[in-house]
Amino acid sequence: MSLKYKITSNPKLKKAVYWLLMSPKWQRPRLWVRFAKRFYTTIGKHSVISRKVRWDCGPFHPFTVGEHSIIPDLTTLNNQVGEIKIGSHVMIGLNNTIMGPVEIQDHVWLAQNVVLAGLHHIYDDAERICEFQGDIIGKILIEHNVWIAANTVITQGVTIGHNSVVGANSVVTQDLPPYTLSVGSPAKPIKKFNKETKKWEKIK
Repeated sequence: MSLKYKITSNPKLKKAVYWLLMSPKWQRPRLWVRFAKRFYTTIGKHSVISRKVRWDCGPFHPFTVGEHSIIPDLTTLNNQVGEIKIGSHVMIGLNNTIMGPVEIQDHVWLAQNVVLAGLHHIYDDAERICEFQGDIIGKILIEHNVWIAANTVITQGVTIGHNSVVGANSVVTQDLPPYTLSVGSPAKPIKKFNKETKKWEKIK
């Protein structure tokens, strides 16, 4: 029986361990946990994570970054409910929010104010307090060579296919196929890249 299973299967022990790791007031790892992050994270060569990143990652789930990737100021990283896996040569824009479970493959660019939320709060019962209704968790997968423009929101369980583009101010609530340009709320493909002509063509 693993230590993780012993903790998660015992509500009292789980609550005590969570209190030791997390600040109940601010819902973020305690200072000593943040100082110890090098022991429970994997950062590739030549990757940079700014000192002004809000680091809400603890030893709950894996956090990995490949090589030559950049996570700049004002980005929020949170792996409390799922793994965050960022590939190589990934550029994260200013003021992004990444809440696991999220996988970003290689050569992906995210512009400013992009939100990736791998969980969704349930609100089925309007008379019940929201915090007691639970969450829906689903992994977000952004495949390689994808460009996500500014102010885009990507919801849980979505896959964005490789070699695609998502336009600014889009809300992605469903899978988007490879080699497409998608925009809107909810985002839908409006163009597809023709490999023969090397041009983006409108989808009829």
